[in-house]
Amino acid sequence: MSLDLSGNPSVDLVGDLDQELRAVVRREGVDPQLETQRVRRLAEELVRAHDERSLTGVVAPVPDPMGVVGELVARVSGFGPLQRFLDDPEVEEIWVNEPSRVFIARHGRHELTNVILTRTEVQELVERMLKSSGRRIDLSQPFVDAMLPQGHRLHVVLEGISRQFAAVNIRKFVLKAARLSDLVRLGSMPTPAARFLEAAVLAGQNIVVAGGTQAGKTTMLNCLAAAIPGGDRIISAEEVFELRFSHPDWVPMQTRQAGLEGTGEVTLRDLVRETLRMRPTRIIVGEVRAAECLDLLLALNAGLPGLATIHANSAREALVKLCTLPLLAGENISARFVVPTVASSVDLVVHLGIDHAGVRRINEIVAVPGRAERDIVETEPVFVRQGGELVHAGGMPTRLDSFERAGVDIHRILRGAD
Repeated sequence: MSLDLSGNPSVDLVGDLDQELRAVVRREGVDPQLETQRVRRLAEELVRAHDERSLTGVVAPVPDPMGVVGELVARVSGFGPLQRFLDDPEVEEIWVNEPSRVFIARHGRHELTNVILTRTEVQELVERMLKSSGRRIDLSQPFVDAMLPQGHRLHVVLEGISRQFAAVNIRKFVLKAARLSDLVRLGSMPTPAARFLEAAVLAGQNIVVAGGTQAGKTTMLNCLAAAIPGGDRIISAEEVFELRFSHPDWVPMQTRQAGLEGTGEVTLRDLVRETLRMRPTRIIVGEVRAAECLDLLLALNAGLPGLATIHANSAREALVKLCTLPLLAGENISARFVVPTVASSVDLVVHLGIDHAGVRRINEIVAVPGRAERDIVETEPVFVRQGGELVHAGGMPTRLDSFERAGVDIHRILRGAD
């Protein structure tokens, strides 16, 4: 065995132990991704046996046995050089633009890492990540969204669509907030706004969460869903499973790719339609992107309370997008039908953003009174950000009778905000 100048075990040694560990894993029929602890025990036994041989002088001892064990487990059972970022609770996202350019996001800031991969290593990592998800990527399906075992979201664009190399993005599931009170603690909003949103959920208000990428839309959706009363039945529809909240009566569903023969695809629109057949008292759509927006609006317009997220730069733009996406459902869908449907279906829009320090915050909460004029949905600001603070703007939510039925004194809550 040779050592590098830093005193760490050489790549040759780790590579040799890696091959030995893989041989043992195959021989004993261990699933490396499902039986990580067993792989770790095998790696510890392998390194211990190597150290015992080093007493005879045949091989040199390993200076850092636990470090080598960790690297072996990362190689065989984890995701190799990326595993340390997946294990780091401060890292929020990882992406590979090309093998020599691996980036991470930490506290909302981008960093170029010193990790250098090979084209083969990137391909092997993608194959290993997709193995546990049941999803595939090939020339006929050059994009894929999948969920890693730890709950992280994987997105891959195949080489040929992205230039020269496959592009890999891993959005980590980092649970920093499970309830609205946690968002208050993190500085995303003040207590009065949290009390108002909790009251809105209890009252069955239809809430759309808007914002840009990484603004915290899914986290907000989780916190809002956590406020739903335990007696309600929730059905959720997502591209991939990202929602994480506790509820006694909840059925989560996700989309499915088409098979190799081109059949079996389940779209988000299919799932939104399916939710209505499952006796829900609440529906949640992870993210509205296309024609499924029409089916969601029809469900909300029929009196079924719901939550959803959408990409938008403001509450106003979110409503414009909600009025536009249903037009993708067919030529017979017109703005004359969609705009008043949005006005009567959506009760609140919560817009999120990231400030200069990388902190996710609520920028505004607007109510939708139910009126539209000249294809423009009217809004009434309830909370707006002024001077860096989210303050009550004097507006009132719509459907005040829903708050009364839920036993909520919304006037007192908003007086407290003042």
